[in-house]
Amino acid sequence: MLFFLISFFSFLLLFSKSLPLQALPPWASDTSFFSILFWEELVSHLVRSLRNCKAITTWVFSILSKMSSKKRCGAKVENVEESGEMSVLDLPELALECVLGKLSPAGLLNMAVVCNAMRERCRSDHLWERHMREKWGRVIGCAARKGWELYLASKNESPGSIPGIAKQKRWIGALSCVWPLSWIKSKIDSGRKRRDSSPDDSIVSWYLSMESGKFWFPAQVYNREHGHVGFILSCYDAELSYDNHTDTFHARYPPHGRRTIVIEEGVQWDRLRAPPVETPAHDLHISNCLNELCPGDHIEIQWRRNKEFPYGWWYGIVGHLESCDGNEHFCRCHLSDMVILEFNQYTPGSRWRRASINRKDHHEEGNETDGFYGGIRKLQSKDEISKWKQLWPTDILE
Repeated sequence: MLFFLISFFSFLLLFSKSLPLQALPPWASDTSFFSILFWEELVSHLVRSLRNCKAITTWVFSILSKMSSKKRCGAKVENVEESGEMSVLDLPELALECVLGKLSPAGLLNMAVVCNAMRERCRSDHLWERHMREKWGRVIGCAARKGWELYLASKNESPGSIPGIAKQKRWIGALSCVWPLSWIKSKIDSGRKRRDSSPDDSIVSWYLSMESGKFWFPAQVYNREHGHVGFILSCYDAELSYDNHTDTFHARYPPHGRRTIVIEEGVQWDRLRAPPVETPAHDLHISNCLNELCPGDHIEIQWRRNKEFPYGWWYGIVGHLESCDGNEHFCRCHLSDMVILEFNQYTPGSRWRRASINRKDHHEEGNETDGFYGGIRKLQSKDEISKWKQLWPTDILE
């Protein structure tokens, strides 16, 4: 209908110009009333047609409003230049970088909408590296970075996941009967370029994806499943999603054996860490510290219930052989091929209290009853040791 009306107006304009310019007959003045009624009826019909085309009019008005806002912004800039007022972009380069470096993530995002020049500056990687390190550095590692790269690859390979594509396809057909298709395509392409001007692999995109909880990243959780007694003083791999409303995390543990995926909510920051090694949860960690283990050393060892389960890291201490009285002047335990591991969170006499491994020929050891022991990490950092002591249970386990 809108196309017909535009064509009709064009026809009337051309037809009126082709008519000879002669004086109207005397009776023409009597028809002025009918001419007014005709134009009123035509305008009202046009308004009704535009109301029916709600999607089209909304789109047109949005374009007009954007054009008018750009004109107003341009006028403001001209006024500033004419009046000689100083803007933030007039600051020296070093001073501007210092100001932006002091802003919080929310401040940088607000500053980025000032103009295109500030948008590029405020989304620079060197400004967001500090914010990424300060907030997420203790829970992300190499595994999280690799997971982010895979997330981006999957996002780029699925065009249907791009927001707005489905909506664009629906109204392109409606607009093609009014405006040329090439003009519509040029507007869509220019809009996509504006949206894609900031690369997805930027640090700010990674930061915001984690802040919103859209990106599930790999990390490790101490005392999984709300500190279940079967996981005390252990640390298991999981996928984490941040909840910015509660400042906690959702933890998603992989399925194993007959158990399906387990999701734990409300995981606090102090129960998370970045994986200290890149060994997958189902693989045996290659131990490079066996020859230097001595009684009193703090260690983490892989353990799993059976072959179908993933490994978890369990805290323990290197103990003395039964033949040694513990006297440091006469102790020769560090020369023995056997290494005694003690898990003092369990009562003496418990089958979980002690275990032994061979430092010369170490491989996965154990059985279906007592579980399987895997690779060993010697804890060198005082912070790691202190963290395990903070998690020590109030009651001795049996």
